Amino acid sequence: MAVNQMKNRMQALGLLDRSFKAASDEDLDAAIEALGDDHREGLESFVDELTNAGVRAGVKAGRIDGGMEAIAAIVTDAALADCIEQLGDNADNPSSDQLRDVLPGIVERHNLGITRIMLASTVAGEAPAAAIIRDLLKNDEVLALPKAEEVEIAPLIDTAKRSADEQAEVRAQRKAAKKAKQEAERARKAQAAAARRK
Repeated sequence: MAVNQMKNRMQALGLLDRSFKAASDEDLDAAIEALGDDHREGLESFVDELTNAGVRAGVKAGRIDGGMEAIAAIVTDAALADCIEQLGDNADNPSSDQLRDVLPGIVERHNLGITRIMLASTVAGEAPAAAIIRDLLKNDEVLALPKAEEVEIAPLIDTAKRSADEQAEVRAQRKAAKKAKQEAERARKAQAAAARRK
């Protein structure tokens, strides 16, 4: 069972990684440009600079420690809020048809790259509709991600070779990533609740 969970987790992270690679620089720039101050501040804790190159470097560095997921949550927050609002009462567990109805508008308002990252992020977050969303990212005419040539897996690092300072820094980064993920999840739940109250 644990092996399957690990395999699913690695596949979900691979999908998220591919969605970032598939996003154009313009898509990422537009998303960064649209961020509010709080989101910019949150993003700055994972990237060296608020540019598409900075985001890509942060994603590459954050594949293992949760940074990639936190970056995805921050840059797709507006798209996710929009999607939750459009889905209304179906936001928690939408059907394939319900998603197909609202996604063209999301792509139009937030661009294709960000929509794909948002969808891949919900798969990594183990949303109830993850299987449907994974299918869209693999087979949908518009949303399907380009085929992975060779999905590059970050090498495992022997942590025993890290100095105490490096280990402390990694722990601090993980803690920050976990906090950002919790914040994003809290915001998502608040948005879903607000959308249901409308």
